[in-house]
Amino acid sequence: MGAPWSSGTGRLPDGALTVGGVDVRGLAAQHGTPAYVLDEADFRMRARAYRTAFEAAFGAVGTGVDVYYAGKALLTVAVARWAREEGLRVDTASGGELAVALRAEVPGAGIGLHGNNKSDAEILRALDAGVGRIIVDSLVEIERVARLAAERGVVAPVMVRVTTGVHAGGHEYIATAHEDQKFGLSVNPVGDTGSPAMNALLAVLKHPELKLLGIHSHIGSQILDPDGFEAAARVVLRLRADLAERSGVLVDEVDLGGGYGIAYLPGDVALDPERVAKDIAQSVAGVCQDLGTSLPRFSIEPGRAIVGPAGLTLYTVGTVKPVTVSDAGGGAEFVRTYVSVDGGMSDNIRPALYGAAYHAEVVGRSSAADTVLARVVGKHCESGDIVVHEVQLPADVRAGDLLAVAATGAYGRSMASNYNMLPRPPVIAVSDGASRVLVRRESEDDLLALDQG
Repeated sequence: MGAPWSSGTGRLPDGALTVGGVDVRGLAAQHGTPAYVLDEADFRMRARAYRTAFEAAFGAVGTGVDVYYAGKALLTVAVARWAREEGLRVDTASGGELAVALRAEVPGAGIGLHGNNKSDAEILRALDAGVGRIIVDSLVEIERVARLAAERGVVAPVMVRVTTGVHAGGHEYIATAHEDQKFGLSVNPVGDTGSPAMNALLAVLKHPELKLLGIHSHIGSQILDPDGFEAAARVVLRLRADLAERSGVLVDEVDLGGGYGIAYLPGDVALDPERVAKDIAQSVAGVCQDLGTSLPRFSIEPGRAIVGPAGLTLYTVGTVKPVTVSDAGGGAEFVRTYVSVDGGMSDNIRPALYGAAYHAEVVGRSSAADTVLARVVGKHCESGDIVVHEVQLPADVRAGDLLAVAATGAYGRSMASNYNMLPRPPVIAVSDGASRVLVRRESEDDLLALDQG
């Protein structure tokens, strides 16, 4: 079917959608709706594509690269295991994500720990697990990690997260390289105190309990142009060279983060792994040549780009309501058909939070009816409970129809909530004509079990 659907998605002659060789009608009957459906083969294919593209491109310029799967996009024990089996490392951003990676038997050395406000317990767990790197996010955290490493009698491997001033991404809330936000340390001087990023790097070098692995940068999310990565890499490599001049230490690693964009709508063009890998590799090689420094080892963190297109959310249609509205100028009237489904903002908050655009189709049958302008909405007590803002659906869409929303593998489940006390949907993996439950559906008993009365 092509973007934005996974590579294992197709249509049967009667119009029903199949994913990984499984009819969605069977999935709905067996597992219920709403449900997150994950195409395992598609996930693995995308993981391999990023690893092989970056290994080839960076190998061609004479250095190595590690690909970390960014677990914040979606992390289950099976997903972490798939990433490990495809040669990826796993990036975590909390103690819970770290616990999942460890349960999946990802080696500690293949795990990174992020976070702007890590607790002592999270840092200690990371040290005990022997994680390969802790990405420190502030001067205060440098002191905290050093203290805890001394208590454990170990040397903590750390990277310093910096903000480069290179802004990229689809929304202000997910652009992470500008200075006025909570992540990282600016490379730009502040008054007569110098650069916070440089000060942090020098502070790490003063602690025998810390090993400075390198510098980390992340510029945003849902990025569709590689120019931002290249610009940020130049800033980071310049900082690396300046640190060497100041301290005599030329760090061994640079992490360029993630944020590689995907197709959410028909006609969208995702960022191509081979293109971005070659562009960034050639750019960093040229920058290091200009600076007169050797190339470091690099790492990247494509989370959404691997799991986003591999997933869809399957819903059942309930109420269908035509609503007559005026256009934006208050002039001509038109009809918008509101199609309510049995989930909503509790299983995909991104349309409400970011205004994110998604695509939906009726997937349990074919239809010869004309299409109508529709808005897919959820069942929550919020007018902003919108799943798809605008989409053309068959005019005969009706209660009981199965509806699928494409490209929800990233951030749907990981940002899900129990708003209005809705149990969170299951995560169902499909592969080779079979399905299996990765994360079971929550029940009302689960919700009540937490309530102590």
